Amino acid sequence: MPKTLAELRTGIDQVDRELLVLLNRRAALANEVGEIKRAEGSPVFRPEREAQVINGLQAANPGPLKPDNIAHVWREIMSACRALEAPQRVAYLGPAGTFSEAAALQFFGSSIEHVPCVSIDEVFRATAAGTAEYGVVPVENSTEGVIARSLDLFLGSPLHIVGETSLLVRHNLLRQQNTLEGIEAVLAHPQALAQCHGWLNNHLPEVERRAVSSNAEGARLAASNPKWAAIASERAGAEFGLHIAAHAIQDDAFNRTRFAVVCLPQTLAAPEASGKDCVSLIVSVPNRPGAVHDILVPLKLHGVSMTRFESRPARSGQWEYYFYIDLQGHPSQPHVAAALKDLQALCAFYKVLGTYPLGE
Repeated sequence: MPKTLAELRTGIDQVDRELLVLLNRRAALANEVGEIKRAEGSPVFRPEREAQVINGLQAANPGPLKPDNIAHVWREIMSACRALEAPQRVAYLGPAGTFSEAAALQFFGSSIEHVPCVSIDEVFRATAAGTAEYGVVPVENSTEGVIARSLDLFLGSPLHIVGETSLLVRHNLLRQQNTLEGIEAVLAHPQALAQCHGWLNNHLPEVERRAVSSNAEGARLAASNPKWAAIASERAGAEFGLHIAAHAIQDDAFNRTRFAVVCLPQTLAAPEASGKDCVSLIVSVPNRPGAVHDILVPLKLHGVSMTRFESRPARSGQWEYYFYIDLQGHPSQPHVAAALKDLQALCAFYKVLGTYPLGE
């Protein structure tokens, strides 16, 4: 005979209490780990260890929970346990409600100390100065390509990449009224304006498009003027009391932004191999025929897959370029180490931006 709703709810309540006991047992064990780490001077946050835990649980999952659900649940569990040792101070492009904040929460969990910054430059400065232990910066969008300012800042920064996360970006048109009538200006980050270019052309072709420092800043400004609208997240709309005048206005339904997690090497050294890793580099080569081709040869020779290749001008006035490269693997693997050694020998400039577990 099927169980009644009351019986099912009683069963869920019982399981919840059992889960609470188990979660507190886990937290107690995490506290013991924290004591050992403090005695050793080891970092609280180990991204490769957390990646291994989540990957292992996803592989062992009998269902019906989906792998993404498992990742989100355990990220929060680990975040809460980490906070018992010491919550991480995380810098990101603010104010509250930005996609950068959402990326920080997705990667670290919600038990962090928020350090919102007014620009990507300030995220780098705050993290390098120790105001924040970690920074989260956008590096690439599936529609508009690389975030040029982030790539340029990596060139001279002492920070290195220790993690990444990818966020599905849904842009909404926010304003004080739930209508498209009477809008005189749309405010957003330049990337968001570009990602919604087609929708704006079709629905608000005569309206001024005004670039601001972040989408959430646009939402904050739109809350002060009934004739302004912002392009931002639902979270930003809730934060500033705005209506969603139009949902999901991005031109690409699967629009994603990739974020890098950065810190000083003394905060966290390069993570150990997790089994699914990436190496990010900046290189330049002598300005001679075939030089770019030559740097690809060691990768083919040693069987290393290149997953990203971007160029940025060196600003030397000599038409020279820096190349940003992502490689699949970890330097502890012999074939990756051999490829990196041969590659470095060919480069006029060579900098490892980071070695880190692949993001979700």
